[in-house]
Amino acid sequence: MGSLEGKVALVTGAARGIGQATAVRLATAGADLALCDLQQDWVAETAEKVRALGRRAECFTMNVADSADITRAIGEVEAAFGRIDVLVNNAGITKDGLMMRMSEEDWDAVLDINLKGTFLCTKAVSRIMMKQRSGSIVNVASIIGLIGNPGQCNYSASKAGVIALTKTVAKELAARNIRANAVAPGFISTKMTEALPEDVQKKMLDNIPLKRFGTADDVANVITFLAGDEAAYVSGQVVTVCGGMVT
Repeated sequence: MGSLEGKVALVTGAARGIGQATAVRLATAGADLALCDLQQDWVAETAEKVRALGRRAECFTMNVADSADITRAIGEVEAAFGRIDVLVNNAGITKDGLMMRMSEEDWDAVLDINLKGTFLCTKAVSRIMMKQRSGSIVNVASIIGLIGNPGQCNYSASKAGVIALTKTVAKELAARNIRANAVAPGFISTKMTEALPEDVQKKMLDNIPLKRFGTADDVANVITFLAGDEAAYVSGQVVTVCGGMVT
C-alpha cells in the first residue's frame, strides 16, 4: 500500500464496520480524515483511532439522503480541510423482505441511502475535485448487486445501481483526472454473522472457496489501494472482495 500523505479522505458511514476500518487504514497510509455519519457518538470512536495514528480526524453529521444536508456538511469539510482528495461512499442500510411483501417505504429507504446517497455525495464532492483536477472516488457496492439475493430486491437493486453509477462517473470525470471505482464485498464477518447458527454459517462457508468470512480490514485494504496513486490507471472497475465466491 502506498502513501496518502498530505491527502484528505472523506468517508461516509464512518462510525462502524467497513467505514471505521477504512478510515483507520487510510490514516495508516497517511491521510487525514473527514468522518461523516449520523451516529456522532459512535463516529467519535473512529476519530480516536485515527488520531492515535497521528493523523487529523474531524467528525461531521451528514444525512446522505438529504441533498441540503450534504451541501452543508461538504461545505464544512472544505472549510476545515481546504480540499478533498478521496471520497469513500460507504453509508448503507438494509431492510430485507421478499419482494411480494416488501413495502414501498422499505424500498424507498434503501434506495435513498444506498444509491441516491452515493449519487448526491459524489456530485457534491466532485465539484471540489474538478477544481483540483484530481481525486479518487471509491464506492462500496456488494456482490449482491452482481448476483442478486432472495429477500433483498431493494438492496440488490441499490448496489447494482451503485456499480452502474461508478462506471458512468469514471467516464464523465476522467478528463479532470478523477477516478471512480467500486468494491463489492461478499460475506463479511459481523456480529450478525457470528450470531448465526453453526449450520447456517457452514452453509454460507460452503459457497466461499477460501472457506472463511471476510473481514472489514479485507475490504478496507482494497479501498485504500484504489484510493491511492498505485491505482492511478485503474478506473471504472468493480473489485469483488468475496473469497472467490463470485468470479
